Amino acid sequence: MRPERIEKKAVEVIGTVRPELSIVIPAKDEEACIEATLRAAHGRVRRLVHSHELIVVDDGSTDRTLELAEALNREMPVTVLRLSRNFGKEQAIMAGLARAKGTAVILLDADMQEPVDAIAPMLAQWREGWEMVYAVRAHRRDEGRAKQVLTRAFYHLLNLGTDAPIPPDARDFRLMDRRVVDALLALPERTRFMKGLYSWVGFRAIAVPVELAPRAGGTSKFDIRALWRLAVTGMTAFTSWPLRVWTGIGVGIAVLSLFYGVFLAMRTLLFGHPVPGWSTLAVGVFLLGGVQLISIGVLGEYLARVFAEVKGRPGYIVADVRGRDTPDA
Repeated sequence: MRPERIEKKAVEVIGTVRPELSIVIPAKDEEACIEATLRAAHGRVRRLVHSHELIVVDDGSTDRTLELAEALNREMPVTVLRLSRNFGKEQAIMAGLARAKGTAVILLDADMQEPVDAIAPMLAQWREGWEMVYAVRAHRRDEGRAKQVLTRAFYHLLNLGTDAPIPPDARDFRLMDRRVVDALLALPERTRFMKGLYSWVGFRAIAVPVELAPRAGGTSKFDIRALWRLAVTGMTAFTSWPLRVWTGIGVGIAVLSLFYGVFLAMRTLLFGHPVPGWSTLAVGVFLLGGVQLISIGVLGEYLARVFAEVKGRPGYIVADVRGRDTPDA
């Protein structure tokens, strides 16, 4: 970004209530980390921008996350959104983006795994003209071999035939220009797979490698079941190739059945071999029944997404807003 553009942006920020930077932090049961995360983010950002705000989205916490975050609004510009229940990280992110007023918005996890020092290079890239600056894992040596293989397979399948590929190691930790945030908020769907939407909206994007640290406290909320639900949501909300796959499987089985029928007829006519009986019939019935049930299950997942969209329920409900509502100048 040219110097005159930076100067103009500073004037706009100072002349209005819009802060230069908003930091959105979704949190669920993060009482062990939330205070350290807010202090680290505030201490780093206040030296980098003219004004900023910190937005904590309490996604149905059952511990003291809400109280600890709210208590800090006397010394830093913290606003806490309390959702009426746990709606999931994707919806918590959307709630925070809808509330954020910044010219740029950063998404940051509450577990202190993502280095706040990466905010400085992110801001530098944004000021150079990049509209989205996203963090990517420098490596996955801290993960088990099975998880690494499954993660690579998931992103490979997700990116099949898509016109907006998702970087496999990209994090939610990212900086987005106001135009990117507005584009995300304008999307009408309620079932959200944010990593896919970040890619779909486009804009000029660049990656920043980061080293992840161990959690500062607490436990991860993404167990196997949560990761599986997220994977299914990603596949059904972002790509339609599984539907086409089952069309291909059906055509393939029909063609093989036709050739097998011709083979049996020719063998009986030419060599007098009897047509196989119970065993062949049972295997065929069980095979086709299994294929049909799997295909119905795939259709059901897509139909569930359609049903959720048709109902038109909001993705989240904000129960109340606590803390400051003005940026730190």
